[in-house]
Amino acid sequence: MLWFALGEPIRAVISIDRFTHPAISAPIADQPTTQDEAAIPDPAAGAAQTNPNAPADTESEAPNPTAAAAAGSSLNFLTAERIWLYQYVLMTAFIFCAFWYFYKRNEWYWWSVVSSTVILLIIYFQVQVQAFVNEWSGAFFNTIQLALTQPGSVTPDQLYGLTWTIVLVTVPVVVAAVGLAFYTSHYVFRWRKAMNFYYMAYWPQIRHTEGAAQRVQEDTMRFASIMEDLGTAFFDSLITLVVFLPLLWQLSANISELPIFGATPGGLVWVALAGAAAGTALLAVVGIKLPGLNFANQKVEAAYRKELVLGEDFEDRAAPPSVRELFAGVQKNYFRLYFHYTYFNLARYGYTNMVGYVPLLVMAPSILAGTLTMGLYQQIQIAFGQVFSSFQFFARAWTVIVELQSVIMRLRKFESYIPKDQEPIKVSVGDIPAAG
Repeated sequence: MLWFALGEPIRAVISIDRFTHPAISAPIADQPTTQDEAAIPDPAAGAAQTNPNAPADTESEAPNPTAAAAAGSSLNFLTAERIWLYQYVLMTAFIFCAFWYFYKRNEWYWWSVVSSTVILLIIYFQVQVQAFVNEWSGAFFNTIQLALTQPGSVTPDQLYGLTWTIVLVTVPVVVAAVGLAFYTSHYVFRWRKAMNFYYMAYWPQIRHTEGAAQRVQEDTMRFASIMEDLGTAFFDSLITLVVFLPLLWQLSANISELPIFGATPGGLVWVALAGAAAGTALLAVVGIKLPGLNFANQKVEAAYRKELVLGEDFEDRAAPPSVRELFAGVQKNYFRLYFHYTYFNLARYGYTNMVGYVPLLVMAPSILAGTLTMGLYQQIQIAFGQVFSSFQFFARAWTVIVELQSVIMRLRKFESYIPKDQEPIKVSVGDIPAAG
């Protein structure tokens, strides 16, 4: 909200793009000298303003890949607008970290606040690269179309230049992805470490609860890992929507009409939203029983494991009748899970496979009318895929969400045994030797 409300006014005051991309005034000789001269239309400009994507039965001409391919020479990842945007994002991240540094800072500040911010910044960088790749794809495939339809019209320097551009952009992305994977591994372990310290501070009071060791050792690890995976995927989807939604809305102007609905402003955005919402609702209804079943599954597994552990120390425990009865409970719950996951997977796989053809069906009228260039088709395909995939976040992650729900149910049940008036044992991070 601050960006859209105050972005431009404060840009003139604090942005560094005025130094990296100084404005170049047009020569005085090129400016109109009289009011009448300024009113004379430029024939070339009028031709350039003709819509190259209008239907063939109008006065507009067919798409011109030559003009679209020429735009590839102006591809620049660090434009003045992007530099100001990146500066604004970094300033916001710094202010966020500074606020939590002075407000309720604790021993986990550098991992919980600063590291979370760093991870989100890297995700934002990756989404911005995807947006640039979308722009690059339009220029590249228009150049390919021009080279195939008009032999000799594209020079080797043009084609190799576009290829070299994407290589220079891709290499930092690969390095960032590897670094992010390494960093998030440590991030997840620190999250698990913090949860372990919290539970172990109350261990004398909760050690006798069923599955206490599993809650502390296993569920803390699963909770931290799932939350990190889901959290980064969720914010990746949000950032992708922020970046690609305006782009997809603009690209929708090149689609002459939608099947059934006809001409619809921003039609691609509405199709992506409706399709993702329908899939999310379908999987939510079909998979409504899965969290409870996963929770019950952990209970019967814990009871079976506990009996086996006791059997290691006491001869009268883990006798064949007891083990057989406990394992029968495990088997019964697993068979129920297999049944319910069968129809859930039928809905999930059917939905995810069928929606892949939605962009092609949406663009079919425009393709048949010949109003799209190859580059424009690729741009729409990528932008639609990014927006549609982001809207589909809950549908794609539903099985992981189900697992997270079962973990949270177990941890909440475990935490309910912590006495409300009990003071925890004070354990600081420095008291525990660091791993490695």
